[in-house]
Amino acid sequence: MAIHAAVLLNAAMSSPVSSRVPASAAATSPVSASAVPTSGAPRDIDPRLLRAFTAVAEELHFTRAAARLYVAQQALSRDIRRLERELGAELFVRTTRQVSLTPDGERLLPYALRVLAAHDELTEAFLAAPRPLLVDLNSPGLAPENVLRRARELAPDQELMARYESGLTGAVREMLAGRLDTSFGRYGGLDAGLRARLDSQFVRYERMAVILPDDHPLADLTEVPLAGLAGERIYAGAGNDRTPEWTDLAARLFAGRGIEIAPPAPLAVGQEEFRRIMAKHRHPVLAVVDFPPMPGCVLRPLVDPVPLSPVSLVWRKGLRHPGLDALRTAAAEIGAREGWHTRPAGSWLPEGEPGLPGA
Repeated sequence: MAIHAAVLLNAAMSSPVSSRVPASAAATSPVSASAVPTSGAPRDIDPRLLRAFTAVAEELHFTRAAARLYVAQQALSRDIRRLERELGAELFVRTTRQVSLTPDGERLLPYALRVLAAHDELTEAFLAAPRPLLVDLNSPGLAPENVLRRARELAPDQELMARYESGLTGAVREMLAGRLDTSFGRYGGLDAGLRARLDSQFVRYERMAVILPDDHPLADLTEVPLAGLAGERIYAGAGNDRTPEWTDLAARLFAGRGIEIAPPAPLAVGQEEFRRIMAKHRHPVLAVVDFPPMPGCVLRPLVDPVPLSPVSLVWRKGLRHPGLDALRTAAAEIGAREGWHTRPAGSWLPEGEPGLPGA
């Protein structure tokens, strides 16, 4: 994390170089005329260089300073020379017997300490006590809830807050706007431009199912073959701009099987609204086998073939948070134990799906 040190160093280093370099050191100074800044104060000073400088200034001994910083003495000397070049000033008088600060070195030291203190405060604010992690679980009752529960056990000091955005595309919009941190869903169904701004970790293959009115002719079956849905109109989120990745998965699954995607319908929120919309339109609904029970309906797994919905954990590029680390560990741990990465025999996946194991 670089801090712009120009504000603090401007006043300290604004006098001409010739007035700052001691006469006794001028003949041996490593600072060349071409290295002296010609446009005023330096702009970006790497905090690492300032740490090197303060260590040597406090120890007045390169070997001890290098040991304090856990670096090689050669690397430490190189950093000091680089800082001197960037500032256009010699900071130390070096002899075979001792190291001492030049007047410019003495002038720089309090400024460097203040910059490093601000840098450490910034780092502490963002890393030592991170804000809550906002985690979208898509819908209640699904596998991501198990992942979140285990992540909270792994990171009890972190606050992981659940959200239910119901749709990865919609959740990604919230992520990129900074209003959400992570979500679960079909990463490969996102637009390529969105995927380029995200990172992901595959979590599981989730078996797909169909929700039927409890008096539907197929409701008495324990499993519904895809061929049995020929001629049906299945609701798969058409028209919902939060879930186009799900509608796309349905279109790929239904292609060539005589199954239509039902036209857009009002988004049902809550069990009673779901029951009312199902009773009114009577379109079967494409779902997954872990979808929670709904009144007046039955859920039946799909077979012949067994269609799978790939689920990944998704977050915006560059996100660093202990809660995210816990989520990733929890997903891998549960996936290994429950066989989430194993495809069932006779299963179906969309061809060329990005983000899958081995893809």
